[in-house]
Parts: sequence; C-alpha cells; structure tokens
Amino acid sequence: MTINCKGNLIDLSTPKVMGILNLTPDSFYDGGKYKNEKDILTNVEGMLNEGATFIDAGAYSSRPNADDVSQDEEISRILPVVQLILKYFPDTLISIDTFRSDVAKQCINAGAALINDISAGKLDDYMLQTVANLKVPYIMMHMRGTPKTMQQQTNYNNIIKDITYYFSERLAAAKALGIIDVIIDPGFGFAKTTEQNFEILNALELFKIIDKPLLAGVSRKSMIYKTLNSTASEALNGTSVLNTIALQKGAKILRVHDVKEAVECVKLIKALHP
Repeated sequence: MTINCKGNLIDLSTPKVMGILNLTPDSFYDGGKYKNEKDILTNVEGMLNEGATFIDAGAYSSRPNADDVSQDEEISRILPVVQLILKYFPDTLISIDTFRSDVAKQCINAGAALINDISAGKLDDYMLQTVANLKVPYIMMHMRGTPKTMQQQTNYNNIIKDITYYFSERLAAAKALGIIDVIIDPGFGFAKTTEQNFEILNALELFKIIDKPLLAGVSRKSMIYKTLNSTASEALNGTSVLNTIALQKGAKILRVHDVKEAVECVKLIKALHP
C-alpha cells in the first residue's frame, strides 16, 4: 500500500505519522503558538527529528463553531510557511489542510506534496478537478455541513454505513476524474458526538472494505478530554491510548500534535505484529 508524493513512493504497510502545524490563532489546542519564523522552523525540525513522515499545515481553524477565514487570509498565512519550510528542509512532505482549491493549488505549486480536505470536495466544486490536475495524493474526510454548523448535524441512520456510503460516492467522483492516491479519514469530532466518535473507533476495521489507506485524527480531541473530565493540554496519554487502538484496527496514518509518542505507538504495535 503506497502513495506517490513528489515522485517518492511512501510505503504505508508500516503506519506513518503526520505532525500537525496549526497556523491559526484560534485552534482548539495550539492556536497562536507560532509568533515568528524561528518558532515554526524549530517546531517542524522537532517533528521531523521525532519521526514525522508528513507535516500537515493548516491556516483555517476547523474546530466546532470556528469563524470563517477569507481565502486571501488563508493564503497569506500558509503560503509563506510552505516556502519557509521547504527553504530550510527541502525534503519535507507537506500536507495542505484546506478545503479551497486555489489554496491547494498555490501551495502544491510552491512545493507541498499532498492535500488534506476536511470536506472531501464538498465545499469547493473545483477541488477534485484541481487535485486531478495536480496529480497529488488526496486525503478526504467525512464531515457534514461546515465547521460552523457541523455539530448540529449528528443524526445518522447507521453511522458506519452512512460514512461508508459517503466515501463510496466521493471515491467514485474522484476516480472518474483520474485521482489515484486517496486516503480516507472518518473525521473524528466532525459532525459527531463523543459517543459516535467511540462507535467509529470501535468499528474502524470495517472501513477496510473501502480498500484505501485510513487516517486517524484523534489527537487531543474532546472525545478524550471530555470523557476523562480534563483538558486538551492533559490529553496526551489518552491520545496515545486511542492511537494504539486505531493502529490495531488498521489505521495507516496518525495525524497528531505529539509526534514522538505517536511514533512510539507505531513501533510498539509493529513489535506486537512483526
């Protein structure tokens, strides 16, 4: 199971870790963390040294009830950072966390390697065609509505079947345009209650029927800290527990704030199933 990133085949038979680089002032965990270029480079270098295969850069907060950000603002936040990272760490595989096709296009043209779209093309009619034209891997996530409205859209007939159907429709649309490398993300926390998030995690192996690499993004999310009656800053241990379960159930990419601990989860699971 491989994906082609800028001519490099990334083998996902051993799961990989994607480090999160939030360039938003209002992210739920680390918003406003980076004040200057040195902070960004130090953090990226740290994640790469700890074993991150991908760096996922995002400049539009997708936390529940997040305010909208204009496209120009998103580009002004993210494009210089892509250029900065690749100037100092030219081999970095940067994932662009955006649902806007023009943001994706500008960042890929600047050297980013893949696109991570929370809307699977549903919030921008040009996204799938843009991905097809750029010939880059595409992470499509399950969500309903927008970050502003998604938590009012948590009614499902059967959440596992509904998500599976959603991906079958989105994958058919992607395939029709010639998109080859697709990764699916069930979207923990996006239009889901805490109970639904655990239902998805418990049934994660059922998504193997889709036959695409699976990304799990549970890092420090409310499904952890609300269950434990704590906070996002106290949710690292819970994140490692749920990442381990996700790996046991077939996740091939872990999207995390804490790379070192996620890499350790991968190594330990690999030792369990050599």
